[in-house]
Amino acid sequence: MNQPIPTDNMPAVPGPGRVGQGTAIEQSRAVAEVQAAIIVAQQCPRSMTTARTAMRESCELLGFAESAFFSFPRAGGTVSGPSVHLAKELARCFGNVQYGINELRRDDDYAQSEMLAWAWDVQMNTRASNTFINPHMRDKKGGPQKLVDLRDIYENNANMGNRRLRQAIFSILPTYFKEEAEEICRATLAKGDGRPLPERVEGAVRVFATFGITAERLEQKLGRPREKWNSFDLTQLRITHRSIERGEVSVDDEFPQPRVTVEEVTGTSSGSNGGGVVPTAAPSDDDGWDGDDKVAEYAPGEEPFA
Repeated sequence: MNQPIPTDNMPAVPGPGRVGQGTAIEQSRAVAEVQAAIIVAQQCPRSMTTARTAMRESCELLGFAESAFFSFPRAGGTVSGPSVHLAKELARCFGNVQYGINELRRDDDYAQSEMLAWAWDVQMNTRASNTFINPHMRDKKGGPQKLVDLRDIYENNANMGNRRLRQAIFSILPTYFKEEAEEICRATLAKGDGRPLPERVEGAVRVFATFGITAERLEQKLGRPREKWNSFDLTQLRITHRSIERGEVSVDDEFPQPRVTVEEVTGTSSGSNGGGVVPTAAPSDDDGWDGDDKVAEYAPGEEPFA
């Protein structure tokens, strides 16, 4: 027969020495808010027809579709996928979903923060959460860099928290709901504003020229000349362009400069002429560019990819 465990000698659970009136009110408010959310979700259940209609309307907007995907470098390659902006919008359309990022504790001595990212389907009572330790460090090519400035620490915590939040929201949403949204967003990006494909190609060349990226480097990235680019290629360039603007990737990460050999620099070759100077060919008038495209600018407010 099981005997009850004596509790006389057990240490007391540590707690705050004093709870102020404001803290007590906040605790009561939090409990009441959770209870109210559950009651409202039960009384006003979601309609999947309404949720899918709202999702389609959002994903068919070009401005939103441009922020629906991310891209950043990792291990010599590029990682891309649906962004946290898409996750938050799908949670809004799905309805009866709560989510958030909480900094549970910041330890400046050890240069780290304890974070919590969570998402909760109130109606189905399905919850996904991720508690993680986030060092106050930023990855650099030469190695991690310690963060000291309070703003840098806050932005680093928010950035890492958003990555976990994205996964938490997607964990509680139906897979078909997310996949359908991605397909619609990609179709919206491919369609643009309905302008002919050649015009959109020229717009892509112009906008990347503002970053100092030539058409040849774009062609190297896509693996085909611009005369053969399709809507999917422009979609990939659009995602890359937005990622560069948001600081997720750098120009050199996405468009590494070609390596120059010693022979190319000195103009020498180990061919039959015994290593002498190889005469260079005269520059051609046809360098793959149209005359008006070389340093083209686009007017403020113009959407070159559309």
